[in-house]
Amino acid sequence: MTTAVLVAGASGDLGGRVVRELLRHDTTVRVLTRQAGAVAPGLAEQDRVEVVVAAYDEPAALRRAMQDVDVVVSAISGTRSVIVDAQRALLAAAVDAGVQRFIPSDYAADYRSVTPGTNRNFELRREFAAAVDAAPLRATSVLNGAFADMLTGQAPLVLFDRQRVLFWSSPDQVLDFTTKDDVAWVTAQVALDPDAPRVVEVAGDRVTSRSIADTMSRLTGTPFRLQWAGTAGTLSAMARVGRRLSRPSDEPFPAWQGMQYFVSMFSGEAELHHVANDRYGAHPWTTVEDVLAAHLGVLPAR
Repeated sequence: MTTAVLVAGASGDLGGRVVRELLRHDTTVRVLTRQAGAVAPGLAEQDRVEVVVAAYDEPAALRRAMQDVDVVVSAISGTRSVIVDAQRALLAAAVDAGVQRFIPSDYAADYRSVTPGTNRNFELRREFAAAVDAAPLRATSVLNGAFADMLTGQAPLVLFDRQRVLFWSSPDQVLDFTTKDDVAWVTAQVALDPDAPRVVEVAGDRVTSRSIADTMSRLTGTPFRLQWAGTAGTLSAMARVGRRLSRPSDEPFPAWQGMQYFVSMFSGEAELHHVANDRYGAHPWTTVEDVLAAHLGVLPAR
């Protein structure tokens, strides 16, 4: 039976990957966009892709977009106006249209047990999760740790030029990483699974700063050393100062937010505890070593 899926945020990096994964299955995909032409031509021209235009402040248009849809996949990215406000509009329209299932735009570490005030983006997800839990439909959040793709630049954990790998508090704290492609794959599986639980946890790889340093040493033939950068508590205090000194912005990942993410990871609060990589059968998960080797242009050492 063909599954009808509406994807919000398909013009973004992760959303586009989700659409491509969905098209590998017996699906029809309705792509929601706020303006015509925002969807990549390669996706918009697919036979089983329908592009619908509706703004999040147009309830009637959103309801029409969701007619005859089985599941809504949200892959929109932003701060409060997106993660809370826009997703609430999506959720309300889905309920009104009789959609049975909803996948919120979580795609993160386990935000549920993170100390309030220590991670803005996680708090926004937790706030929206309360709205989802109160809605009369089934919801599934995909939790995947951090995006492994960020290790090659956006997340300055590996200092490539200095042959150092940073850590806060402990170099042996377990860190969960999953590539965007693997997150898109599992999201498509969840969209096709009517029995998916409230949360599906996956981790393409589980590493530590110590093991990353060992991996970089093997890949490059040059010793990479651990560098203590302080405690998670110290980093949290620095993030608070950075946030106070920064201008108000809708930027999802200012520098202080990146600090908050490392606090959540190195404190252990956001660690995944119920990883189920085999829920949807065998899958060639991309490891941290794979990501680093590709960035360096070398073959994985294993």
